[in-house]
Amino acid sequence: MSIQSDDWRSRLESLRGALPADGDTDTAQEPAQEAAPAQGRLDIVFEKKGRAGKTATIICGFTIGDDEVERVASQLKRSLGCGGSARGGEILIQGDRRSDVLRELARMGFKARVV
Repeated sequence: MSIQSDDWRSRLESLRGALPADGDTDTAQEPAQEAAPAQGRLDIVFEKKGRAGKTATIICGFTIGDDEVERVASQLKRSLGCGGSARGGEILIQGDRRSDVLRELARMGFKARVV
């Protein structure tokens, strides 16, 4: 049994050299926060009209390209756990998620307001 315990101890010791020293934060990986492109404020609107009674949160006012809007929409849908779409420079999020969308957009670096 001592042979097995020495085996894992020797492997652990070999890994210690690969770890950063205490207080060395340069090698620590922080979650990447992508900087938002320079643009104005986004408007977050609650909409129910023309949707057969279903609610939607609309984000409009983007000045970035459609590919970037789709990327932001995908990230929002993933973090909020809901459906939605990106069309014509606007993002539609299913349901009344205004406060959640505002929080997530601020985390991504966008300036936004609920209208």
